Amino acid sequence: MTNTFRLSRRTLLGAASLGIGASLLPLAASAQSVSTIKSRGKVLIGIQGDNPPWGFVNTSGASDGFDAEIGTAFAKFLGVGVEFVPLAVVNRIPALTTGRVDILFATMGMLPERAKVVQFSKPYVANIIQLIGAKATSIKTNADMKNVTIGVPRASVQDTQVTKNAPEGTTIRRFDDDAATIQALISGQVDAVGGNMFYLDRINANKPGAYESKLEFTRLYNGACTRLGDKELNTAANSFIDQIKTNGVLAHAYTTWMKLDVPTFPDAIEGIPFVVA
Repeated sequence: MTNTFRLSRRTLLGAASLGIGASLLPLAASAQSVSTIKSRGKVLIGIQGDNPPWGFVNTSGASDGFDAEIGTAFAKFLGVGVEFVPLAVVNRIPALTTGRVDILFATMGMLPERAKVVQFSKPYVANIIQLIGAKATSIKTNADMKNVTIGVPRASVQDTQVTKNAPEGTTIRRFDDDAATIQALISGQVDAVGGNMFYLDRINANKPGAYESKLEFTRLYNGACTRLGDKELNTAANSFIDQIKTNGVLAHAYTTWMKLDVPTFPDAIEGIPFVVA
């Protein structure tokens, strides 16, 4: 079997660093050309299925949210239809690298470890990763995390940040997705959770005013992801992101889903190339 179809050592090592087992990445799909997508008539976009307002399945069974709006605009940019593939956090990278989807618009935090296994675009959205717990639970410093049980979605940025900042011996429980993590806090399975900037709204919707942000770990940016070496689709994604930053599409998505103005994005992020070399 040639290197076109085998996972590279770089991909395997990067996947391991993200908690992604090699068994979930059995074959590396070859680069996807824009002409192939156009011949098919649709682009296959990986999106989160349970993480509003980023990506979720609405009551009609359709993908919705910020990333769905951006993904729909990307399909229009390519001149094709769109098929969304809802994914759990841990399944996003495997779905891309094995060819199940062409591209990810799936709340993909831009981290150097991930850049070893996927190709990021320019950033198109910002996020805040924080620790959330009940107001009655005292967590004022990283050291206090050792006194509680913390839930995170497996292989997420929250997982990385809680693991990095928590003292040795802290009990960390890992769940399959955002919804399960949030439910674990509400049901009392854990005392706190690592969440993104919209977790608190979702949690307080169940128990209004009972929870609060305890610690802020990091602010980071999200990018679209294509396969390593996929220069053509990466170029298309970057051209699209440049366009939506100026034509009002990104501003509309921010206003609709984030209730925020579009932030200023960095021209470079250390350890994360925006273009295929």
